[in-house]
Amino acid sequence: MSQQLSIGPHTVSPPVVLAPMAGITNAPFRTLCREFSGGRGLFVSEMITTRALVERNEKTMQLVHFDAGESPRSIQLYGVDPATVGKAARMIAEEDLADHIDLNFGCPVPKVTRKGGGSALPYKRNLLRDILREAVAGAGGLPVTMKMRKGIDDDHLTYLDAGRIAVAEGVDAIALHGRTAAQHYGGTADWDAIARLKESVPEIPVLGNGDIWSAADGVRMMRETGCDGVVVGRGCLGRPWLFGDLVAAFDGRGEAGYARPTLREVADVMVRHARLLGEWLGDEARGVIDFRKHVAWYTKGFSVGSQMRRRLAVSGSLDELRSLLEELDLDQQWPSGADGPRGRTSGRNRVVLPDGWLKDPYERTAVAADAELDTSGG
Repeated sequence: MSQQLSIGPHTVSPPVVLAPMAGITNAPFRTLCREFSGGRGLFVSEMITTRALVERNEKTMQLVHFDAGESPRSIQLYGVDPATVGKAARMIAEEDLADHIDLNFGCPVPKVTRKGGGSALPYKRNLLRDILREAVAGAGGLPVTMKMRKGIDDDHLTYLDAGRIAVAEGVDAIALHGRTAAQHYGGTADWDAIARLKESVPEIPVLGNGDIWSAADGVRMMRETGCDGVVVGRGCLGRPWLFGDLVAAFDGRGEAGYARPTLREVADVMVRHARLLGEWLGDEARGVIDFRKHVAWYTKGFSVGSQMRRRLAVSGSLDELRSLLEELDLDQQWPSGADGPRGRTSGRNRVVLPDGWLKDPYERTAVAADAELDTSGG
């Protein structure tokens, strides 16, 4: 099992990637994950909408800011129009905004798929081809990768066709989330599909994504599927130290090197996370408000109590957050209930698609202009 991953000129060791997550993987969270990993791995930005980037939307330009220590700088783009995607890639290359471009074809949310974007788009094979071609051409020498799902549902799987198209168009690596759009985040990820994709596109690295809740899961996925790296999403919510665990696992230290923080140590990370958000946003209160969504993830499994969780989740300043945390029994050891699944787990039965979307997978269709979200971050 290889201990490193090559994405264009960049070597990622261990072969571990932080998945882009809207509202989560901003610069402060990437900083925490990178620190726990000792700077090892690849940490991808929140989703950046190509139209908003080209139009230099203020929020978007903040989201493409990287800290000085981030290398390589990795941006995920979401786009549905080949020309706009090409312009965005060219802008990134010419203005030195990043070192790596990842393309989002995995988002399953209805506001995206109902317009033909995200995980719905690869069904239109020629549209996918056109977007990839423009992205690679616009990026110049920057590596371009893509993240996708198995397909729309079990009757409309697209990942093998999409993989061959990606190879033909010069994409440098592919990440596959082993679920369909219809599954959303429910059920169990299909790691066998990751193995099949690896067999289908031996020319480029394949990364696996889905149900990596621990460092041991990441090692097991690579061993069982033959994939070249792992992409970690919901498993690190409230656990940025998971990347330190992954480094330990791939270095052969196993569970002896895993973090098992006390609640006191978790509380220190929570306050630091909120402080970093405030510094990034330029306003302490805004930072604490943005942090609120992380409270349940950080405190999962600990004896905190529902009333205290609610109080923490409405705190409005660093002092208030800190004082509330000091009311807890901070000597609590890491609980077994803190391991395992976290984040959204609900599944969906039907994917919302544009009218007639499934009629012809090879139709060279144009996606409606309003499918291109006008704001980044999801």
